[in-house]
Amino acid sequence: MATRAVRGYRTISRDAACLLAGSVPWDLDARALADVYWRSAEVRAGGSNPLPDAVRRWRDEARDRALELWEERLLEPRVSVDLIGAIRPVFREWVDRKKGALSFRLTQVLTGHGCFGRYLCEIVGREETTRCHHCDDERDTAAHTLTACPSWTRQRAALTAAIGPDLSLPALVSAMLSSEQNWRDVEKFAEEVISNKEEAERDRERRALDPLRRRRPRRRVIRNDNLPP
Repeated sequence: MATRAVRGYRTISRDAACLLAGSVPWDLDARALADVYWRSAEVRAGGSNPLPDAVRRWRDEARDRALELWEERLLEPRVSVDLIGAIRPVFREWVDRKKGALSFRLTQVLTGHGCFGRYLCEIVGREETTRCHHCDDERDTAAHTLTACPSWTRQRAALTAAIGPDLSLPALVSAMLSSEQNWRDVEKFAEEVISNKEEAERDRERRALDPLRRRRPRRRVIRNDNLPP
């Protein structure tokens, strides 16, 4: 569910999907719900019903504890290390944010799972090399697209003018949280650049298919003039 919420590819880790979505992992969420249930059950066992204010306080305390445990779990990530490392310093702010939706292309930029040579080659096996088709760098990643590829100089200049010169992933996350306009500026970069990369990928796929279509043998039509009309 978290992967669908952030519009990400299924290849992104559960930790990354939950963190991007601000969704407490199910095991910690279940523990929080159980804590509230047993506290309510204890009151009912004493012959009364728990007061609504008490239940709300228990829920807040249980969620706060779940977030503490989640934050501890993220101290030594084994997957999605760059993304988790970028969000961890602003963990509570990211999880508790009320605004800032993630689009399909913005999630690609944040996770590195998308239209990048490294992903297409090493993770999904759709390309033979990790090279960048837009500048021939040997390794096309989200960081390369954000900070180095000369094909996106114009878009990068617009982004740095809006949020500052540091386009590292931690700086990007921090800028997105600092204002709605910054979030929109980062999203605009992602939409424009990734859509162009996607179109280029579709062009490569079409070119790869064309020779196959030309070599495909035509079906022979066998005529038999002896058949009755």
